[in-house]
Amino acid sequence: MKRRSDNYTGVEPNRGFHVTHYDLDFDYIVGPNRLNATATLTLTTTEALHHLTLDVAEGLAVRRVESSISSGIKRFRQSGGKLRISLHDDLPAHTEFTLTIRYGGNPRPRRTAWGELGWEELDNGALTANQPNGAPTWFPCNDTPDEKATYTFNVRTDRDYVAVTNTTAHPMPTYLATVQVGQFQRVELGRNVVAWLPGAQPGDLNKQQAMLDYFETVFGPYPFENYQVVVHEEALEIPLEAHGLSIFGINHLRRNQRLIAHELAHQWFGNSLGIGHWRDIWLNEGFACYAEWLWADHAGQMPIDDSVRTHYDKLTPMRFTLADPGPRDMFDDRVYKRGAITLHALRRSVGDPVFFNTVRDYVAANADGIVDTQTLIDAFARNGADAAQVTGILDAWVQHAELPECP
Repeated sequence: MKRRSDNYTGVEPNRGFHVTHYDLDFDYIVGPNRLNATATLTLTTTEALHHLTLDVAEGLAVRRVESSISSGIKRFRQSGGKLRISLHDDLPAHTEFTLTIRYGGNPRPRRTAWGELGWEELDNGALTANQPNGAPTWFPCNDTPDEKATYTFNVRTDRDYVAVTNTTAHPMPTYLATVQVGQFQRVELGRNVVAWLPGAQPGDLNKQQAMLDYFETVFGPYPFENYQVVVHEEALEIPLEAHGLSIFGINHLRRNQRLIAHELAHQWFGNSLGIGHWRDIWLNEGFACYAEWLWADHAGQMPIDDSVRTHYDKLTPMRFTLADPGPRDMFDDRVYKRGAITLHALRRSVGDPVFFNTVRDYVAANADGIVDTQTLIDAFARNGADAAQVTGILDAWVQHAELPECP
């Protein structure tokens, strides 16, 4: 049966294969914002395949497509945000092969209902901000959150500039891949935290290693090789996370421990533990928001119950549910705050030992995988919580729009 377009992003699915690895080789010239690149994708077919598509933005021109298949590529063309490739012969299911795609252009963000996404040229460098569907603005890919792959990057750019990437042996979805270009200084902030700064002063990032160490006690070991923080010299509207890396503007370095904690927590919730459908985004944002309040409590800034009550009192009525907020409201602040309060309701119901044992088990059992609300329910059941009680709390807070009493 033909799969319909993603009802959140509108992206038409690419059928018949999985991408298991992306090797991205870039030459980027800062001044004219010029990218010349080669992407080598390793794919495995899931069915007999004669034709396939990949997502690639119209601003990038594909010049050549080659394959490890002996019979080669019959033709390729770009249309409608897709690279459409025809093969000379059918490939059987479970066949591994590579595609080498040479392309280039002046990458630019795509305009979406959530603002401009993808490759963004800055006054002095560039950044990528992909969530949820900006990755095709800078590399051809299978752009869906439930498809994870490993990545390697090789980026050459202007003298005096640094390109920061997130090469990783851990599988990640396309929206978490990133390239950040700027005139950065490398500053080590601790045993496994590195900052790339426009100057030598880390501001509130000087607590980044202590924050990571604390989160390991409540969530379990940090899930990746290391943690990088990139700070651009200009102001950015919002910070954002990538896999093993977070991006801030210079405006986020003062009195913003809340945001710093939020992006770090996404390394566990959203990055190691991914979601297969955007409707489940409350699991990413609820945990990251709750981590803000946990850090504030741990650092002596505000007790956790005060954070919960403060944000509960600010919640306004919703016409959507956390279970499926819809594309218009997937980044609504109520998804974040109500998601966090949902977790606090669970914590108060089952008690701290069961709650935090469950969270650590949930993280460990699903590392590098895909989760949904049922996955969380199953983790609570494994750790001695009453499954009916947990299901009832999540039903009230996640499946219905009406606001339950404050926990």
